[in-house]
Amino acid sequence: TDSPDTPLGRVAVRTLCDFGARSGDLDLRFAPSPSGQEGVAGHGTVTARRGAHYQRELPLSADFGGLRVHGRADGFDPDARRLEEIKTHRGDAARIKPSQQALHWAQARVYGWMLCRQLGLEGIDIALVYFHIGTGEETPLLQHHRATELQAHFEALCNTYLAWARQEATHRQQRDAALRALRFPFPSFRAGQRELSEAVYRHHARGRLLLAQAPTGIGKTVSTLFAALKAAPNAATDQLLYLTAKTTGRRMALDALARLGLDAHGARPLRVLERVAREKACEHPDKACHGESCPLARGFHDRLPAARADAASAGWLDQESLRALALRHNVCPYHLGQDMLRWSDVVVGDYNHFFDLNTHAWTLAVDEERRVDLLVDEAHNLIERARLMYSAELHPAALSALRGSPPPGLGASLDRLHRQWGALGDALQGEHTLLDAPPDGWLSALQQHSADLTGHLADAQDPVDPRVQAWLFEVLRFLRVAERWGDHSVVELTRTAPQARTRKPRPAIALRNLVPGPLLANRWQAAQGVTLFSATLNPRPYVVDLLGLPEPVSLLDVASPFHPDQLQVCVAPHISTRWRDRTASLDPLVHAMAGQYQALPGNYLAFFSSFEYLQQALHRLQALYPGLPVWAQSRNMGEPDRNAFVGRFTEQGQGIGFAVLGGAFGEGIDLPGRRLVGAFIATLGMPQVNPLNERLRQRLQARFGRGFDYAYQFPGLQKVVQAAGRVIRSETDQGVVLLLDERFNRPEVRRLLPAWWRISPWTDTGASG
Repeated sequence: TDSPDTPLGRVAVRTLCDFGARSGDLDLRFAPSPSGQEGVAGHGTVTARRGAHYQRELPLSADFGGLRVHGRADGFDPDARRLEEIKTHRGDAARIKPSQQALHWAQARVYGWMLCRQLGLEGIDIALVYFHIGTGEETPLLQHHRATELQAHFEALCNTYLAWARQEATHRQQRDAALRALRFPFPSFRAGQRELSEAVYRHHARGRLLLAQAPTGIGKTVSTLFAALKAAPNAATDQLLYLTAKTTGRRMALDALARLGLDAHGARPLRVLERVAREKACEHPDKACHGESCPLARGFHDRLPAARADAASAGWLDQESLRALALRHNVCPYHLGQDMLRWSDVVVGDYNHFFDLNTHAWTLAVDEERRVDLLVDEAHNLIERARLMYSAELHPAALSALRGSPPPGLGASLDRLHRQWGALGDALQGEHTLLDAPPDGWLSALQQHSADLTGHLADAQDPVDPRVQAWLFEVLRFLRVAERWGDHSVVELTRTAPQARTRKPRPAIALRNLVPGPLLANRWQAAQGVTLFSATLNPRPYVVDLLGLPEPVSLLDVASPFHPDQLQVCVAPHISTRWRDRTASLDPLVHAMAGQYQALPGNYLAFFSSFEYLQQALHRLQALYPGLPVWAQSRNMGEPDRNAFVGRFTEQGQGIGFAVLGGAFGEGIDLPGRRLVGAFIATLGMPQVNPLNERLRQRLQARFGRGFDYAYQFPGLQKVVQAAGRVIRSETDQGVVLLLDERFNRPEVRRLLPAWWRISPWTDTGASG
């Protein structure tokens, strides 16, 4: 084997084999594979059966042509001279797809050559051991190979990969040179931008964590991207992930990268990839994801190398560009994007692409020891989004539907779970009941039911019953969340209507995460330089505690570039939007809104705590001021309707748009100049008082000593400040924010509002703007 004369970097055994040993169709027909936890346990069971001299998790590496190939072999028996590659499975081992088995053999033979080379062996036995999670049965497939055969196999794979590796090394050199020469895309920095950029650069260059609060409208997106990219060469960063909460955030990041000259019209020294959800990228949603159904899956792996090379050359891979390129090569756009995730320098996508339970970007960072940097946009949203990622729910209606016409062989299993679900109903008190842990009997029954479902599907002939598969996916997600159970979460039982064939209601059962920090720990550990930024990260201990950010955390608070004279902030001192006072407050509330509109006509956004309250205020305003133009957000608005709502805010427009605080229009929309002259905020944004939020308050009080603040006040006021931030977007904007609740005069509330605001009482004459 060659010594690396020109180091081309490291490549994992799995990556090498994925690149060179895959062929044929993309086939994502359901395969009842074990969970990660079951896989680890299965490996442990197999290796525990071996002798005292058996070597586990054996680190191996070999060099070829400048490549360092590395990995860990599952096990080696030195007495028998047998290397083992262990794969866990469910169902009949004979039904493992030939393409998958070929990939397993390729990995095993690479490890076999590495071991022969390390120990000077002339030959070795290689066993591919399939371990059935349900039965504990091993199915060993044994081959004997001479070292020369294994060397030839290894070198053939390396030669297939070598041209790509050389291209990647050249690309990395060109990328780093371009980033060192990168210039800020504007003649000068706005006030606050240089301070933010310098802090991001320092922390990413040193692989540290920064929590940065900077006002809305100063250009945080371009500032953070520029600085993190400038730091990448010296920090040896492999990939920068820009993570957002909403589609609008992705678009702003791509626009900023284009301004930096990194799009299809620029020099393209970087590969930029936009990741979208599978359902948004699928070309044939009516077809199954395998070659017998979808033409883009048929022969996917045979056409992938040419598509990959074309994508690498193109560089700019936003959703539209990637789709066009994929269709030219007749491959699936989503799965081409999945492949290009490994080879891209900048990835723009949703939070879940790194923080969710099963995410490819995080797995790559860990398995391949990649140096990944994170920019987390509008980071205040990550708290609630992470809670949702680490929560799960099961509804009895889905089980009842299956029991109504049970698939052959599953009736007894469905009935057993149904009986256990009835025991859950015995624990239900009132409409909602909270438990500190999942009942042991219920969880055991669900685990057994999961095993029954996977066994059924493993033995079933195609096509798979879609009802069973959909139900199993729900069950598996619930169990994955349950595997991570701790005092950071709570069980919620909710009364449902009795289902057919039952005499009493079965409650919906949900695992609700309350404190996401402990579950995010391994995500922060996998990243190098990290910047979380937002206009609302105050108070900082709240964000650090809830997200579980590891020390040391540097804090930056960028002073606002805006002058208090630009924004008139007024509090209506005699209005209460508390639930008990809402009916009485409607008239003074709409009088204040109409009075301000008449004093300064233009476009306004009005924010309310709920759709119900929004509709009450809207109807009252229309009754008292029928000539005032209004439009309103509705429940479950689609993208066209959201675009139409925002489209009403034109430079010459006039009227009031009604929206729910914390929804689609409370942040992430940019309405500069006369497109938006003011905002009315008729709520403190605090969550509803209910049993779940009260349990959240209690848990946060026990953990951090700030239960009410962390559960109610801080998240509510963050939404208020975000909504108010829609008004002033540049140094030349002028506007008004009218806070329609007397509680905004309280000192503990005022402390959470931006320091640069100059707040005054509201009068009937309105603010002049």
